[in-house]
Amino acid sequence: MHRRLILAAAPALVLPPALAHHGWSSFDQARPLYLGGRATNVQWRNPHAELDLELPAEPRLPADLAARPVPPQAAQVDGTALLKAAMLPTRKDRRWRVELAPLTRMQAWGVPEIRAGDTVGVVGFTFAGEKGEAILRAEYVFVGGRTFGLRSAPA
Repeated sequence: MHRRLILAAAPALVLPPALAHHGWSSFDQARPLYLGGRATNVQWRNPHAELDLELPAEPRLPADLAARPVPPQAAQVDGTALLKAAMLPTRKDRRWRVELAPLTRMQAWGVPEIRAGDTVGVVGFTFAGEKGEAILRAEYVFVGGRTFGLRSAPA
């Protein structure tokens, strides 16, 4: 009996721990944040693409952020208001984990594969009060001078 229990538990002892997956309800959607920097540790895979974003020593909001065009397919999210309300985080982490969208959605939008070293901007949400891990759930990603909405599919 004990031998069976040990054998059944053995795979859990050798597998790496799974990273937590966060639903939208975990994030403060009333406070959009902007992060911009250099992509590192890019994981272009499902359940969603992720990357670490290394921020500059003195992060800044882009002067044109509020005026950037948003894709019309992202109509369920008022993108214009979201970009106007975006602010820098109050926490001073230089490295953030950014959760993007599933690969099928990234491919449908034509988002180019982001690689380590690429310059990327994102607007999204973190946990209420910016507590816990430095994680941003991206609503919009800015790559190569283009804006991509990540919560909807293209028309």
